[in-house]
Amino acid sequence: MSSSLWIEKYRPKTFEEVKGQDELVKRLKAFVKTGNIPHLLFVGPPGVGKTTLSGIIANELFGENKPQNYLELNSSDERGIDVIRVKVKDFARTKALTDGMIKIIFLDECDALTREAQQALRRTMETYSSSCRFILSANYGSKLIDPVKSRCAVFKFKPLQKEALKEVVREIMKNESLEIEESIIEKIVERSEGDVRQLENILQGCAAMSSKITLENVELVVLSADPKGIKEALEIALSGDFLTARTKLLDAILNNGLAGVDVIKYIQQEVWSLNISDGMKLSLIEKCGEVEFHLVEGADEFVQLESLLASFCVVTKK
Repeated sequence: MSSSLWIEKYRPKTFEEVKGQDELVKRLKAFVKTGNIPHLLFVGPPGVGKTTLSGIIANELFGENKPQNYLELNSSDERGIDVIRVKVKDFARTKALTDGMIKIIFLDECDALTREAQQALRRTMETYSSSCRFILSANYGSKLIDPVKSRCAVFKFKPLQKEALKEVVREIMKNESLEIEESIIEKIVERSEGDVRQLENILQGCAAMSSKITLENVELVVLSADPKGIKEALEIALSGDFLTARTKLLDAILNNGLAGVDVIKYIQQEVWSLNISDGMKLSLIEKCGEVEFHLVEGADEFVQLESLLASFCVVTKK
């Protein structure tokens, strides 16, 4: 079964099935109970339930009439002003088939819309508010213009906590007949970083290899770095042996097929466990941020990583 089908298979269908967002669910249920909702803005990181809750609201309001009254668009695919003027406006201007019922337009990743499209969206939300409601989903609320945000009831989503993610793992274990030790569950939850989709993808990738999931399978699926290899490279660099540290780090990167940005993030985490002073740690964290910025801007990965290792060598001498 493909990962997309697995994600759909375990997507919650009711408010009661949603995990880790209890306060938000409580507020949304109160809106739905009235049979009418305001424009909504869901803000938060990927994989925390924004799209799922939008679908549940539509299910609760429309039932079997959902296809006629619910439009879902991904703004990152169609981000220009035309999608607002044509697709959104055409759907919003028609009344719902059921008397007294509103229609819902769900704009996923609406922070990808251009400012011109957001201005057109603001006007559309205002004009058709009597027959249509908008649910906007954004990873970064700061990218939306203030007039759009001010028209919405804002719901701020947070990454799911470990216990909520463990519940998801145990439910999948039961349904798919998987064997996972508690320590491996901890590792999978840690790798998912609060993202349920990432969690399910990791589990399915491991389950494709064996029904008994091991740490080796998890590390293989997430293509994570060799913690021992990278930490050894950093410790060698702190001793002043740049060439040996460079060889060790490159081996760890090439053997695991890692991107430079992923390595920087892992190094940043490892800095805090190194046996150096707090002042040195702050200096190295600052350098990690500088190198990551250069990588995002398109700089050469190996040159930047060598520059970071050189900083580790220099900081102890200072």
